[in-house]
Amino acid sequence: MTTPRVSAILTDIEGTTTSLSFVQEVLFPYGAQHLPEFVRRHQDEPEIKALLKEVSEIQQVLLDDEAAIAVLLYWITQDKKLAPLKALQGMIWEHGYGARDFFGHVYPDVPIVLQRWHEAGLGLYVFSSGSVYAQKLLFGHTEVGDLTGLFSGYFDTRTGPKKEAASYHAIAQEIGKEPKNILFLSDVGAELDAAQQAGMQTTQLLRVGTEPYTGHPHAENFYQIELKV
Repeated sequence: MTTPRVSAILTDIEGTTTSLSFVQEVLFPYGAQHLPEFVRRHQDEPEIKALLKEVSEIQQVLLDDEAAIAVLLYWITQDKKLAPLKALQGMIWEHGYGARDFFGHVYPDVPIVLQRWHEAGLGLYVFSSGSVYAQKLLFGHTEVGDLTGLFSGYFDTRTGPKKEAASYHAIAQEIGKEPKNILFLSDVGAELDAAQQAGMQTTQLLRVGTEPYTGHPHAENFYQIELKV
């Protein structure tokens, strides 16, 4: 069977464009350190109040602000992919990027190949458990500059869980492409399976420490990804 042409690429972040260590050893600790102060300082603002209300709704119990902060900190330790936490982390990380406390990490091959794909007319999109806001911050503050101009769109878990095929169907519909013409890149087997079930092409990135997962093509970096365009 002939492989369909690729007209769009959908990429994960952690373990794909960006090292897991940057997220786990830089972003998460920074967010945890600054979250209590940030929430207390902005707790009366409508956006923060709405996010704290979401925390209560998820816990199915009415929480005061201090209890909500405790829940959020616990979610960080458990790496929960929950929308109110991701939104608050993004706000806190914005301060860190702006203060140049850190830069968004991308592997050296990523900006070079993304630029090539962009110039070739491919639509580039991101699907990550981090909020869209946090995604834009990361790619907007890398050590090689602002990469956000290369992307046509961003998706997070408000679209749906990353391990469910329905999320990838929704993304394909949103960007106006047939799933068969979209290549999804990730290091996580269950995500690749879900995208494949939705009809997308897939490639697993085998960055340092990633174990190969059967049923999908593999690449150690973006240079090795072969496209039919």
